Amino acid sequence: MKVYYVVLYVKDPEASLKFWTEKVGMVSKSIMETGRFKIHKVGFPDQDFSFELVPLDLMKNNPDNLNLGTPSICFSTPDLVGLNEKLTKSGVKVSSISNHFGQDNFAFSDNSDNWFAVVQDIA
Repeated sequence: MKVYYVVLYVKDPEASLKFWTEKVGMVSKSIMETGRFKIHKVGFPDQDFSFELVPLDLMKNNPDNLNLGTPSICFSTPDLVGLNEKLTKSGVKVSSISNHFGQDNFAFSDNSDNWFAVVQDIA
């Protein structure tokens, strides 16, 4: 079994799409329309994994009382410093690189103020 996609409930789907594609480097993988709403799937071109960007407005009635908070998601990269610098230059809010439990990492925030971790590849 492997992770296929993670749903992110977002305030502004178009701004979120721009954030993940223009600042982080993901690509649009698909678009699904439901009524007046669009749900975008974005991911890195060389990976099967994707985020499904679901508008919060679509979920406002939420009959199943789903937790619409952001899941805890961690990315990995072989170039932690380079990615930190790239995101910073793109105008992304990032934390300083630090070491927790023996692993170098930092965090960054998307346009909806959701925070994501990034760790240095250990390979």
